[in-house]
Amino acid sequence: MSLLQTLKERSNNACELCAATENLDVYEVPPVSTAGVDGSLLACNTCISQINNPETTDANHWRCLNDSMWSEHQAVKVVVWRLLSRLKAEGWPQDLLDMMYIEDDVLEFAKATGEGVEEGDKIIHRDVNGVILEAGDSVVLIKDLKVKGSSMVAKQGTAVRNIRLDRDNDKYIEGKVGATQIVIITDYVKKL
Repeated sequence: MSLLQTLKERSNNACELCAATENLDVYEVPPVSTAGVDGSLLACNTCISQINNPETTDANHWRCLNDSMWSEHQAVKVVVWRLLSRLKAEGWPQDLLDMMYIEDDVLEFAKATGEGVEEGDKIIHRDVNGVILEAGDSVVLIKDLKVKGSSMVAKQGTAVRNIRLDRDNDKYIEGKVGATQIVIITDYVKKL
């Protein structure tokens, strides 16, 4: 069974955010690592459009989150938390956030995109040229790097795909070089 069919069955052919029944599609919750059923939800085009384009957000459309915040599915909880955090200046979303139950690991995933963090408090990762790095980007090493705790040397020109950002330090990213997961200082990478 396809992912779309599985999600339609799980949601009874309705948007898992607003309960609309038309123009439904799969929305993979960023930062996508495995996606699949656990990392995706079924949403209508209106919801997907407003999620992807925050400047078009209609706060009244999202009053439906009052119901969807109680979903048992992780992907739905993550998106609801992110949307309520985006809208909390409206007043009523903060009340819903205060009532919402979300497990620590799910909250960690919800915060992975920086949603819900005040603009001045956001940690921005930049490569050697000052280009902003996002989770899931690919970078290339600009010099040979000795990997601490091993005899491995990550060679200049090595591509590191699907990076993860350190939430506490703007100079650290994580990625795989070969089969080894390493922490890399952003001063030694260039975004591809």
